[in-house]
Amino acid sequence: MTIDKQLPSTRTTELDSICLKAEVIPVLMIRRVEDAVPLARALVEGGLSVLEITLRTDCALEAIKRIKAALPQASIGAGTVLTPAQYRQAEQVGVDFVVTPGTTEALYRYGVGSAVPMLPGIATVSELMIGWQYGYRRFKFFPAEASGGTKALKAFAGPIAEARFCPTGGIGLHNAEEYLALKNVMCVGGSWLTPQSLVEAEDWEAIRSLAREAATRFHH
Repeated sequence: MTIDKQLPSTRTTELDSICLKAEVIPVLMIRRVEDAVPLARALVEGGLSVLEITLRTDCALEAIKRIKAALPQASIGAGTVLTPAQYRQAEQVGVDFVVTPGTTEALYRYGVGSAVPMLPGIATVSELMIGWQYGYRRFKFFPAEASGGTKALKAFAGPIAEARFCPTGGIGLHNAEEYLALKNVMCVGGSWLTPQSLVEAEDWEAIRSLAREAATRFHH
């Protein structure tokens, strides 16, 4: 493995400024493109202005475009980015950041040259060390609960104290506080803010309430 280029530190600064706006990043899987804007608007009005739209559905890229146009004040990330080709598609629709569930050498290399910052997914110290070699300093810890949760993150702080994380996976109102109390946690990601039943019922008011509850309970 040869690493020719490292990530410019400005990408880390950009991620920090995005994550400083959010203790909680709602992770959205949008199945109907017409839900995209009202759903995003409910979350932003509730006080959560950083959203991750996963590329797990066919309409995800179109949903991102519509949300970007309707809510220019929000920071919108593309999640579940698995390949450089998907990274490129996310760049083309104007995302503010990219999130991966796990990270390949190809993604690290692509991210080094991209103007859009990536939050690479890692689950182990070895994976963290590979990202570190490429110059990455901010990571998604996924799947957080299944990979050791807060105990794992405390252990990561030993060898690599400067790394900061956005844990996602198994996090909800019941345990978000434990994660946010850790020095190396910037924010948490969660899908608990957008229960599928509420989205299907188009109950945006209930989603706004969930967002408000998270925004008031967890603030810097």
